Amino acid sequence: IGAAKLVVVVAIFLLTFYVISQVFEIKMDANLGHIFARSALDAAAHSTKPPRYKCGISKACPEKHFAFKMASGAANVVGPKICVEDNVLMSGVKNNVGRGINVALVNGKTGEPLDTKFFDMWGGDVAPFIEFLKSIQDGTIVLMGTYDDGATKLNEEARKLIAELGSTSITNLGFRDNWVFCGGKGIKTKSPFEQHIKNNKDTNKYEGWPEVVEMEGCIPQKQD
Repeated sequence: IGAAKLVVVVAIFLLTFYVISQVFEIKMDANLGHIFARSALDAAAHSTKPPRYKCGISKACPEKHFAFKMASGAANVVGPKICVEDNVLMSGVKNNVGRGINVALVNGKTGEPLDTKFFDMWGGDVAPFIEFLKSIQDGTIVLMGTYDDGATKLNEEARKLIAELGSTSITNLGFRDNWVFCGGKGIKTKSPFEQHIKNNKDTNKYEGWPEVVEMEGCIPQKQD
């Protein structure tokens, strides 16, 4: 109530001042104008937005690390999204995603994108996917996300090749599971970047599909 009264009082004062100035042609002191202008600038400076980090992740990555953020597909409606170093590599908007397993390859030293592809693991053939996995060069960062169904056509050879990239969940990936993974060719340990949700009719968010899985983090730059 006090604030409302103050606003009314100030409004009346300004209106009165305006009328008087018009009647007596009083020019407002230039210094007063400068004071008002400076106050407005000070207010703008204090209302700065919080910092935005690459790919919209929650905190900045340390030096010699690449920021990434990714999400699996939502049912069979919204495609997956993969972003590295503020560069959206795959998304429905870019129209380069598809049913199955979506893969983006990134240079492990420079962070530059190398390739993007998707492989239909429901109605397609696993053979081209296996050949693609075998062709990945050492030192390459590999990001994968499922859309609709990414597991039906997967065989032991394909699963083994993905496990060699650092995945631990690939052996259990089933029909319509949601899965996102970031690993690397030539990695000697298991990747810490992996999320997997099982397709379960009792817990699914969508009819026939589990909820979207999202993941973000900082990938260490490959050192010589």
